[in-house]
Amino acid sequence: MDEEYDVIVLGTGLTECILSGLLSVDGQKVLHIDRNDYYGAESASLNLTQLYKKFKNAEPPKELGRDRDYAIDLIPKFIIASGELTKILVHTDVTRYLEFKQIAGSYVQRDRTVAKVPSTEMEAVRSNLMGLFEKRRAKNFFQYIQNWREDDPATHQGLDMNVDSMQEVYDKFGLEAGTQDFIGHAMALYLEDSYKNKPARATYDRIILYTSSMARYGKSPYIYPLYGLGELPQAFARLSAIYGGTYMLDKSVDEIVYGEDGKFVGVRSGEETVKAKRVIGDPSYFQPSAGAEGGKVRTVEEGKVVRAICLLKHPIPNTDNSDSAQIIIPQNQVGRKNDIYIAEVSSAHNVCAKDIYVAIVSTIVETSTPELELKPGLDLLGPIYEKFVTVAPLYTPTSDGRDDNVFITRSFDATSHFETVVDDVKDVWRRIKSEELVLKPKEEVQAE
Repeated sequence: MDEEYDVIVLGTGLTECILSGLLSVDGQKVLHIDRNDYYGAESASLNLTQLYKKFKNAEPPKELGRDRDYAIDLIPKFIIASGELTKILVHTDVTRYLEFKQIAGSYVQRDRTVAKVPSTEMEAVRSNLMGLFEKRRAKNFFQYIQNWREDDPATHQGLDMNVDSMQEVYDKFGLEAGTQDFIGHAMALYLEDSYKNKPARATYDRIILYTSSMARYGKSPYIYPLYGLGELPQAFARLSAIYGGTYMLDKSVDEIVYGEDGKFVGVRSGEETVKAKRVIGDPSYFQPSAGAEGGKVRTVEEGKVVRAICLLKHPIPNTDNSDSAQIIIPQNQVGRKNDIYIAEVSSAHNVCAKDIYVAIVSTIVETSTPELELKPGLDLLGPIYEKFVTVAPLYTPTSDGRDDNVFITRSFDATSHFETVVDDVKDVWRRIKSEELVLKPKEEVQAE
């Protein structure tokens, strides 16, 4: 470890692995270290024994089958088919290491009913989420969205999306609050409602991303890697290694070393110290208890996420017996400030034994009893065979890292997709390189 590197990356979570892959391709000399003996950090996938040991400190029941049949995600997220992560996967050619399968359905809860999210005017007309008159209004709204062209005022219907708020657009079409909920939260994928008071253009872009992703494969806008999300960081680690990146797993990080000027110098592991120009790492490596504070508070806790990993012996009810699904419960439907997300996968994705289904329910913590906050989501699952609950802090860096060459990523949020992860990748890239991350499109990713 006595060489000097351009960048040391701490933690093999997806954000860190994408960055180490992109920086290696960019010609930087990268050393990537993880204190764990497996890839993925917070975004790892665990086998059955690891799962039971981590949460129950017990052996798994024999009836659940073989260890090797399981790859249970700690963080539940799906990939939006036309989204930013797909662009990075295709741009870097990481798709050659991965196989994808589409998620069978995208659902939303409204007035205690779970139904498929309509994404076109024809689906709106058939949807049981709305009454007869509301269907007509929703149909007009979707036609407006699909026909809108920035350079054609005839398609604007008197609205200026770059100025008028999304609430004004909803009001123009007379959409009910419940319809606004599923459009804003299950299609535009907002976590809360502040978007309604901002110019409508950003929401329009998000709805188009959803509908174009839906059109790509048909059943839902989401795809998922076979063998679990833990495959993603490993695929980017391979990319980094091809371009000269060095990986060290099961390596303790005992101290982040700073110079007298407060700038990053290197990382100490035991008696060895390795030097580099800058460091990137997940927030867990920069907590005061990690010996990394250097006299400075580098992360702040913005909140907590509660997640329940549930093993089921049946598909989630009311999802057409799908082998996988996403269900979003908009916050207004259950009197909350934040949405509740359910992500379901199964043996069709090579992540569990046959006839077992894995459903992960998650939300942002709002009270002193986090698990109770998941109840509306857990109630949709039917009988639960086993449940593993975690509450994880959401950390964000206190500075952009340019002053001391310490670039800290953000914790994984409660969203059920990777768009916010890619936002963080782009943000760290911008902070390090003082330029935007530009991805050139290649051919499409294939999904079964």
